[in-house]
Amino acid sequence: MATIKRKATAQQSPTNINPDIQKERDSATFNVYELTTLIDCGEDRTIARRKCQSLALDDPELKHKPVVFMSRDERYTNAIKKAIYVTKKIQEHGITDMEEQQWYQSAATKQDTHGFTLHYNMFLPTLSGQGDEEQKKYWIPLAQDLKIIGTYAQTELGHGTFIRGLETTAIYDPKTEEFVLHSPTLTSLKWWPGNLGKTVTHTVVLAQLYTKGVCHGLHLFVVQLRSLKDHQPLPGVKLGDIGPKLGYASNDNGFVGFDHVRIPRRNMLMKHSKVDTDGTYTKPATQRLSYGTMVLLRVSIVHQAFISLASATTIAVRYSAVRRQTELTPGGVEPQILDYQSQQMKLFPLVATAYAFNFAAWTTRLRYIEVIMEINSGNIESLPELHALSAGLKAFTSYVMNEGIEVCRMSCGGHGYSCASGFPELYGFATPACTYEGENTVMLLQTARYLMKCAGKVSARDKLPGMMQYLSQTKRGTWPAREDSDMMNLQLLSEAYQHRAFRMVVSAAEKLNAELAKGKPQHEAWNHCHIYLLKAATAHCHFFVVQNFANHIKNTEMGNDVREVLTTLCQLYSLHGIMENSGDFLMDGYVNGDQLAKVQKLVAHLLSVMRPNAVALVDAFDIHDDLLCSEIGRYDGNVYEALYEWAKQSPLNETEVHHSYYKYLRPMLQGSKAKL
Repeated sequence: MATIKRKATAQQSPTNINPDIQKERDSATFNVYELTTLIDCGEDRTIARRKCQSLALDDPELKHKPVVFMSRDERYTNAIKKAIYVTKKIQEHGITDMEEQQWYQSAATKQDTHGFTLHYNMFLPTLSGQGDEEQKKYWIPLAQDLKIIGTYAQTELGHGTFIRGLETTAIYDPKTEEFVLHSPTLTSLKWWPGNLGKTVTHTVVLAQLYTKGVCHGLHLFVVQLRSLKDHQPLPGVKLGDIGPKLGYASNDNGFVGFDHVRIPRRNMLMKHSKVDTDGTYTKPATQRLSYGTMVLLRVSIVHQAFISLASATTIAVRYSAVRRQTELTPGGVEPQILDYQSQQMKLFPLVATAYAFNFAAWTTRLRYIEVIMEINSGNIESLPELHALSAGLKAFTSYVMNEGIEVCRMSCGGHGYSCASGFPELYGFATPACTYEGENTVMLLQTARYLMKCAGKVSARDKLPGMMQYLSQTKRGTWPAREDSDMMNLQLLSEAYQHRAFRMVVSAAEKLNAELAKGKPQHEAWNHCHIYLLKAATAHCHFFVVQNFANHIKNTEMGNDVREVLTTLCQLYSLHGIMENSGDFLMDGYVNGDQLAKVQKLVAHLLSVMRPNAVALVDAFDIHDDLLCSEIGRYDGNVYEALYEWAKQSPLNETEVHHSYYKYLRPMLQGSKAKL
């Protein structure tokens, strides 16, 4: 492999670097830029990403005070203003590639949201994926040119992940060739769609389709909500914002209800299902064809889990390198808190996890592209496996990411509680991934349902697809790793996770079959086995991530130094996982107590191995300070100066004496009854 030259890390080369953090970078054993290009899946992508980000970060029109000092109304207005400006600049810069547009948009919005997020992430992809050619020819140009702005309305006040329970109806009227959309109950109000409250003009609505008195289940309809002249809600449309949330302060998540709103027949998206003028319904060749958009979104959430966890660990590791606290020896110099093994134990496995999630996201994304190509050629056999994997990984990675951000925040002590740390906004932005696009428990149960089907195929001696072939193994045995070198072997570590997944899937299937054998109906038996099913799905996803990480190191071209540090990360991720889930590995004797004791010893050893590279490893994530939005995680390490300058921007510091003093404090302090 050609040597990759060292280049400025994280697109920034400050001259005044904190000596502690500079010492950390000087101790690195690998080329940081080479690892960055590996994370990005190629140097050309790193260069393109940096260029797109710089176009936004260097634009003075996109600079403003920290959003945490803005009111919600200011943040919403700012988001809309920037969304329009960014759209114009994308055209001016000639950025046509979708991914490059996303890089530019993310850099422009920084730690906030794009004012038209759902328009680009849901409305346009749904039109493209679910509309027939005539519909796409009509709707997509309008949406691309922002002649209309759309969102996606699925979740209701009373139903979320259980979409079959959605109550909104679309009843076809053959006399007028129209659908009549109606919200029959309070709980049928569409609730949560982003940009719905005040921004969009149109939406795609998921509603129960009725023709000739028969319900054909959920279908998609394009519905205009507001006038294109004055933005007022159309007759029969009830709209509003749902109010402040834990995060996403600039996003007008909203509600909408329909009172017998009529739309043309051709507003039903008809790529797969059709309703003729007389109300005759043609069902799709398979319901699986509607999975495409959902799978894409869940794959993107896996990548977002990586980005969020990478951001959190970057902040925490850098801060830990410059924060000094508590004497190790009386009268001695306070050590960097990164030197404490307890701090390393909190942070280093999470750094390794972020890397594991990045490679998992890339593999799943590439597999998604392959499956879509297969679908376009008429082959849908691989879609169920991909659907199950993406649902499980969405839940698995977002759960871990969500908990990891909080661990990173607390590892930064009191400063982690301040908005200056970046953690509050980061958490508010990241944690919804555990519930949107499918609540995580339900997602894992979807994966479990597929796993149970595959377990049934094993019993029937049917061929298993792709990755699921590991369920065909028959020998359980014991983990052959005995020496330290064996336990660090990536192949043997993968085998340990494969065995765990195999055992837990088989165990869940046995438990489920036992319940059914007692005469219990399927739904009741399923409910009684939730604990085992969830553990099986989690183990399956964990196995995928470990195996994929190991395979990526084995099969990807890279320099020896980078391969060595990635191997350390994969070993730490895998061994730490065994330690944290020791019961799963000990339960059937596959791993014994002596082996587990060695695993714990090796984890401690790997912490010390990783210590010299800790800062360099988070630098390789290449997250610019302006995107990290953290005064304690900044690249130069000058956190105390930055915290002070940030605090001075607080609106409460605009005057020495707050106006409330004159109305409340002064009368009390200077009143006749006041006593000194």
